[in-house]
Amino acid sequence: MVTEAIGAAPTAPEPVIGTRWRALLLAAVAACAACGIVYELALLTLSTSLNGGGVVSTSLIVAGYVAALGVGGLLAKALLGRAAISFIAVETALGVVGGLSATVLYVTFAYLGDSDWVLGVATALIGGLVGAEVPLLMTLLQRGRVAGATDAGRVLANLNAADYLGALLGGLAWPFLVLPYLGMIRGAAATGMINLAAAAVVSVFLLRRILSRREFIGALGALVLAFAVLATLMASADGIETTSRQRLYADPIVAYRHSAYQEIVVTRRGDDTRLYLDGGLQFSTRDEYRYTESLVYPALGAGARSVLVIGGGDGLAARELLRQKGIDRIVQVELDPAVVAVARTKLRDANAGALDDPRLQLILDDAMTWLRVPHPDVVPPGGFDAVIVDLPDPDNPVLGRLYSTEFYSLIARALAPQGLLVVQSGSPYSTPIAFWRTVSTIASAGLSVTPYHVEVPTFGDWGFTLARRGPVPPMPVLPKDAPPLRFLNQQVLDAATVFAPDTAPQHLPPSTLEHPLIVDDMRHGYR
Repeated sequence: MVTEAIGAAPTAPEPVIGTRWRALLLAAVAACAACGIVYELALLTLSTSLNGGGVVSTSLIVAGYVAALGVGGLLAKALLGRAAISFIAVETALGVVGGLSATVLYVTFAYLGDSDWVLGVATALIGGLVGAEVPLLMTLLQRGRVAGATDAGRVLANLNAADYLGALLGGLAWPFLVLPYLGMIRGAAATGMINLAAAAVVSVFLLRRILSRREFIGALGALVLAFAVLATLMASADGIETTSRQRLYADPIVAYRHSAYQEIVVTRRGDDTRLYLDGGLQFSTRDEYRYTESLVYPALGAGARSVLVIGGGDGLAARELLRQKGIDRIVQVELDPAVVAVARTKLRDANAGALDDPRLQLILDDAMTWLRVPHPDVVPPGGFDAVIVDLPDPDNPVLGRLYSTEFYSLIARALAPQGLLVVQSGSPYSTPIAFWRTVSTIASAGLSVTPYHVEVPTFGDWGFTLARRGPVPPMPVLPKDAPPLRFLNQQVLDAATVFAPDTAPQHLPPSTLEHPLIVDDMRHGYR
């Protein structure tokens, strides 16, 4: 047994972290874990908003983050000899990198157009720093103790419990508190400040007995400086975000909202007002009447008295329905209340206040969820005479489920025996595979279909699908008592069913919940 050398100074016993201080350290673990999961969710949200997201991007971010956790854990082995100061350094770096990640990613996308490399670097750095936390914390929790296997197991169990509980809190905070109230840039910065504050509390109340005076002062100085940087970012976030966002749009932005579902932007130049959802143009007031008339009136050709609108949160379809005589019930199911709020204010001139009309019953719900549940107090006996589906293009899995066989089967169940369905189906010229996939998918739900298309200058050649129950495909016909229209007449509608050889019909496998082929079709881009 090795003993102290003669004449050598006795080694000071290593300070023991008591039970009360271990509880504080575990609380810090929970706070840091919450911050870590918020950083990852922020990256996933930004990936969706800026690059369209999707299964591949999501998988790469999650897999990259998990891999970085492992790499961070391995690299932390070299820091275990100085666990206290290393823990503070890691938390300082994590607070700064995580807090700035959303800003750097957003500004890079706005100015350079390509932010994938920033997304990859941010994922690797944040994952690596979070991965280094656990070995350092485990070392601190065991400091000054002679632990047996059972005791080490208890410490690890406590550490994991605090880590996972914190991740749960962070996962709940992001969609319900941070994103709705702070937005992505401020939300990430605020999370970084919480990360730094947790590290500061641990430094002052726990690690001060372990660190040298010089290390302690240096650590606090670094934390305060990092906190000041993020506080400055919080104060200037509006200006940064507004300037960066405006670079993405040709016309001045007059309204912006980031809801729990999407980014909503309204631009205006002269008498041209435009709505964008997650960067995708939804309409321009210069020519939206061409699209809206072609979407709405063919569904009313059988003399509809009751109409169900799915989507259409901009209120344009509702505006046209309220002009049609004979309709006594309009039910609209829209997911995002933020879109409705924008439609009732900034888009009110475009939709003529349709969403506030007492003849329209607005339901804020997910369309698939709503259709699955019987609503005898809302659905007319026998079903709706017309159903109009006005949803954004299915460029992500969330929207892809609303272009599936299962979804159209639910619509067919809500449709009256002689009722008509019209679905906006994309461009038969620019995205022909996605267009004909939509047509085939509607047909797979047991409906007879007739595709048609018109020219909308803002979008180009744009297509729709008319459908109904029964073996005979319906032909698009204008209602006999249709109000005066700016674009659509029966001759235009008759010609709309003719497709040129370069947009000829294609019979494709349907898109389903299990195999959302329509999403992959959209990812292939435009022809």
